[in-house]
Amino acid sequence: MKKTLFALSCLVFFTCNNTDDINNCNFLFDANVNLTVNTNFPQYSQLQFNGNAVYVAGHGNKGIWLYRASSNILYAWDASDPGHVPSSCSTLTDSGIGDIVVCGCEDANQYSLATGLGLSENSQSCTLQPYSVESLGNNTYLVSD
Repeated sequence: MKKTLFALSCLVFFTCNNTDDINNCNFLFDANVNLTVNTNFPQYSQLQFNGNAVYVAGHGNKGIWLYRASSNILYAWDASDPGHVPSSCSTLTDSGIGDIVVCGCEDANQYSLATGLGLSENSQSCTLQPYSVESLGNNTYLVSD
């Protein structure tokens, strides 16, 4: 009886807990990211300051957004809206409002670079695709998936 209850609870948990599949937030592919970032270089120098973000084209699905959350935390997110198939309008761009990025598609989905969470009605069920960030020392970081 205990084995049956355990198997049933596992089945319910694994079939009901995958909201990304239910809400079509699984359009992005594994992009094999391997990017070295040195914040001493001019193109990344804004990342020396908390709350700043830098867009890096040519990596990930539609580029990568790097976000300095605090002196010891750097986030990396795919710059493609996870709620859309990658297209000409799905690249996330700076909204001009703090840490918020927005897609260029008709629904204008918004996401927070500080949390990766969707902020608009259509994007609330999706989260940005994160990448691993490893400090290599001397203001140098390895971004990978």
